[in-house]
Amino acid sequence: MSTEFALPALKENVEMVEVNALKVAIGDIVVKDQPLMEVQADKAALEVPSPVSGKVTKILVRAGDQIKIGQLYIALEVSESTSQSEKSKPLQVAPKSETLSPAGMNPSAPPKQALVRSLPPEGRLGGTVVASPGVRRLARDMGIDLSLVATQSGTNRVNEDDLKAFVKQIVTGGGAGSGPVVPNLPRFEDHGSIERMPLNAIRRTTAKHMALCWSQIPHVTQNDLADITDLEAFRKSQDSKRPKITVTAFVLKALAVALNEFPQFNSSLDLTNSQIVLKKYVHIGVAVETEGGLLVPVLRDVDKKSVVQLATEVNGIAERARAKKLSSTELTGGTFTLTNLGGIGGTGFTPIVNWPEVAILGLSRGRVEFVAIDNKPVPRLMMPLSLSFDHRVVDGAQAARFLRRIVGLLEDHTNNILHS
Repeated sequence: MSTEFALPALKENVEMVEVNALKVAIGDIVVKDQPLMEVQADKAALEVPSPVSGKVTKILVRAGDQIKIGQLYIALEVSESTSQSEKSKPLQVAPKSETLSPAGMNPSAPPKQALVRSLPPEGRLGGTVVASPGVRRLARDMGIDLSLVATQSGTNRVNEDDLKAFVKQIVTGGGAGSGPVVPNLPRFEDHGSIERMPLNAIRRTTAKHMALCWSQIPHVTQNDLADITDLEAFRKSQDSKRPKITVTAFVLKALAVALNEFPQFNSSLDLTNSQIVLKKYVHIGVAVETEGGLLVPVLRDVDKKSVVQLATEVNGIAERARAKKLSSTELTGGTFTLTNLGGIGGTGFTPIVNWPEVAILGLSRGRVEFVAIDNKPVPRLMMPLSLSFDHRVVDGAQAARFLRRIVGLLEDHTNNILHS
């Protein structure tokens, strides 16, 4: 007998995934828990295990498809010898009430007739939200993210009263769900031909998280220039060695030194408890451009590694990101973020702080400029640096000193810190 199976919930707060690759074909014999396909959930790649042992009779999705949790995706012929305990019923999806996104978009529902679905769970209070199955079911039916309720209540333990208080604030126009409602878009097709392209899993998560970052953090950007003439000469002298050392690896090393000396840049702001959380570890996220969108895998314990080790890790993690092979662990735990546009161009930009971090460093393309040395114009390779920071935690003078420290480390080619 052939049975169709629905995609189960793979990760909290994820309702839609993108199929990266199919791992089976029609006619294949599979065993329970064998991977059937790989999907992109948020920014991490996950494998979907087979619910039972059997024979693949039908595949209802293709690579590149975006599918919802609860959607039928495969049919398996379950043999009579399969134990009853191994059999799994297709997931029945209950109809959901309409919800508003954080941006307020739901043209079919007027304001305050729907509830707010929260942003992705990077950060918040930290840790897993504890709630009873009944509270979780009620929150899911209403389209409420419990992590947002926890943020409002100030504790990771959420009960039914917390949930009701959160809903009451939303429907009365206050609390975390309040804010301007985005108006409906005009009919662009009235003015000419258009094409609609669905947001993939990475782009959806990026859009929500960037909206969160921009809305929560008062951004300020400090710009500076680093003379990397000598550093670049040293870097090129190492080209015969493997792995290839990039400017990113040197900047990571300089960042680690500066973060240990300026710990407020390696922190998070906890408004609930009126505290600044100083982290005793240095885990730096490195922005990676992929076909699907921007990913920020995290390098751990950067302050304990050499430039060569960092270069190796950066190359490896970037390859896994582009191949959609990053695990959820590799995308979490960052304390600071580095983004490098030097390979493309530009003279500076304003990177958005990756909440709940408090600062991010952006690099632009180095270019030769004439610098006065001993009252004579000398051509030097100058690299623009752009430091965006949370002005609630960091003052402008602190940001200037932090950035000057990084510049000093990059410019001092005799400093063994960057060559270790």
